[in-house]
Amino acid sequence: MTTGADTSSALEPPVLEAIVLAAGAGARFGGGKLTAPWRGAPLIDGALAAAFAAPARSVNVVTGADPLVGPAARQFAEAAGGASRLRLVHAADHAQGMAASLRAGVAALASDTAGAFIFLGDMPQIPHAVLPRLAEALTRGAVAAAPLFEGRRGHPVLFGASLFPALLNLAGDEGARAVLGKLGDRLALIETPDRGVMFDVDWVADLDG
Repeated sequence: MTTGADTSSALEPPVLEAIVLAAGAGARFGGGKLTAPWRGAPLIDGALAAAFAAPARSVNVVTGADPLVGPAARQFAEAAGGASRLRLVHAADHAQGMAASLRAGVAALASDTAGAFIFLGDMPQIPHAVLPRLAEALTRGAVAAAPLFEGRRGHPVLFGASLFPALLNLAGDEGARAVLGKLGDRLALIETPDRGVMFDVDWVADLDG
C-alpha cells in the first residue's frame, strides 16, 4: 500500500539547474561582448533574466576570459533579488572553446540534478514563456528539450542528467550539437513564435537587433 509520504515524494518536481555559458573572449566582437551595453544594461543581463526565470534551483554562470562578467552577474542577481541562487563557476581552460565552458558548468552541478538548462550569455532575448514548457517535456520522458522557431532549433536546450556524461566528454568549440544530433525523437522540440530563441550577438552591429 502506498503511503501518503510516498505519494508526496512521487509528485515532487525534478531538480533542475540553469547554466549560463559566459566564458568566451568574444573575439569577433572585439572583446568585452557580454558586458557591452545593450538596451541600457550589460548584454549578459538578458540571458541572466531568462536563467533566473527558469524553473531552476540555481543559476550557474560560467566565467573565463572577461573578468568583468562575474561582477556583472552578481550585480544583476542582487538587483533581481536572486543573489542566493547565483553560483559563479570559473572555466580555467575556457580558451579551448565552448565545450570547456560547458564541461565546467555541468561538472559543478550537484548529484541530485535531474536536468540543466544551457543558456548562452550572448542571447539576450530568450522568451521566458518557453522555459516551463521545456521542463514539462523532460518530465514527460524526453531526454532533452529545445525550442523550435520556424523549423529551426533554438536555445536554451534543457538536458536531462542521462546526457551529462556525454557533455563532460565534449571537446573543441562545437558545443553540444553532436550530442543533440544523436537523440532523434528523444529530443523534444517545443514550437515557439518568438525569434528570440535564435537571436544572438556576434558582432557590434548585432547590438542593434
